[in-house]
Amino acid sequence: MTLPGLDLGKLREYLGSGELTAEVIAGGKSNLTYLVREGDRTFVLRRPPLGHVLSTAHDMAREYRVLTALAPTAVPVPRTLRLCTDPDVLGAPFYLMEHVDGVVYRSARQTAQLGAERARTLAFTLIDVLADLHDVDPGAVGLSDFGRPDGFMARQVRRWKSQLDASRSRDLPGAQELHDRLAASVPAPAGAGVVHGDYRLDNVIVGTDGRVAAVLDWEMATLGDPLADLGLLLVYWDGLTEFAGSMVSTAIHPDAGFPTGREMAARYAERRGADLSTLDWYVAFGYFKLAVIAEGIHYRYTKGQTVGAGFDHIGELVPPLLARGHATLE
Repeated sequence: MTLPGLDLGKLREYLGSGELTAEVIAGGKSNLTYLVREGDRTFVLRRPPLGHVLSTAHDMAREYRVLTALAPTAVPVPRTLRLCTDPDVLGAPFYLMEHVDGVVYRSARQTAQLGAERARTLAFTLIDVLADLHDVDPGAVGLSDFGRPDGFMARQVRRWKSQLDASRSRDLPGAQELHDRLAASVPAPAGAGVVHGDYRLDNVIVGTDGRVAAVLDWEMATLGDPLADLGLLLVYWDGLTEFAGSMVSTAIHPDAGFPTGREMAARYAERRGADLSTLDWYVAFGYFKLAVIAEGIHYRYTKGQTVGAGFDHIGELVPPLLARGHATLE
């Protein structure tokens, strides 16, 4: 079987392994993730998307480095196995990591089976893991040079506007205005630490005990302002429910018994003693960032450079995300 982006013959030659089989792991809309099997052994391979790749995005070496660095901390991550930076093997750098057993909750149909008590336990475990991540001392795990915390949010606003400009092929009313409003009101930083960059429920594996067994998708990790992670999580948490089942799939639905975003933020503040007085700005930035990511995926979809299903309506999500960003700043 031939999979886009994965030549099993070349991978087998590189690894010196036996016969390999593989399948695309569904859910990701950016980097490509495959479950690879060699007999009874399974592992996961991550590589950049096909075609259009933005500058500084989809850096496999950075993703591999942060996973390896966090292994001895309280943050649950898959064990890294091998990094390949030679693009001649699969056409792009890639890395291998262990396969972690568990469930990735991507839909309300899945989480509806949890029940209110388990849903709340999972939610607060998710926020506790985020607090654990932000409590990690970057220097203690060899990540002191992993990013530049000074001026982080101002650069983030500029960066995501540049990403939008590089991936846009249509008019997007309100996009420039939201960028300008964010740029003019960047708050003082709420500290510095390792930030995930896309922390949400469907980027973690949940174990049989109902707690987070592994945090995935570290492609945007860096050193910066921790509230960037919290703001984006709250966008995913209760900012997308009105689009569920149409333009986006979300596992967070009030009927499942999950706590509200406000309760999640309060839990985070309690865990870290964090001042959340400027949190609305970070939530608005989260809407802007997610709009840019969705537009980039839409761009690749229009070019025929996506792998898997679920991309045909992603572009419809961008205008309402921009509108939500404006509304949050109000």
